[in-house]
Amino acid sequence: MTKVLIVDDSLFVRIQLRKLLESNGFDVIDEAENGKVALTKIRELRPDLVTLDITMPEMDGLECMKRIKKMDYLPTVIMISAMGQEVHVQQSILNGAKGFIVKPFKNEELIKNLNKYKV
Repeated sequence: MTKVLIVDDSLFVRIQLRKLLESNGFDVIDEAENGKVALTKIRELRPDLVTLDITMPEMDGLECMKRIKKMDYLPTVIMISAMGQEVHVQQSILNGAKGFIVKPFKNEELIKNLNKYKV
């Protein structure tokens, strides 16, 4: 089962994603409220897949993605953000994200996209 770390500063979004992912065969192993916490949890838990928001306090998703790319363990990262401007999408992909999903998302589309990265 694909182990997932959800990274978003919104508790509501984390709860929504957890319910959706778990009901579709993903194993949500933990959550993080910012990029700084996410980096620690990635090192400790070694998730297969990370959903990563862009706009967060302490460390945003773009900076977090840059640091993930330099780690010895590299999970698949999918950006999920309301910041869907082309520049943010390009920066995310250039920094190593495998995909970008714009909020608000349709549940079916999100699952269809994430199913491509199931292990």
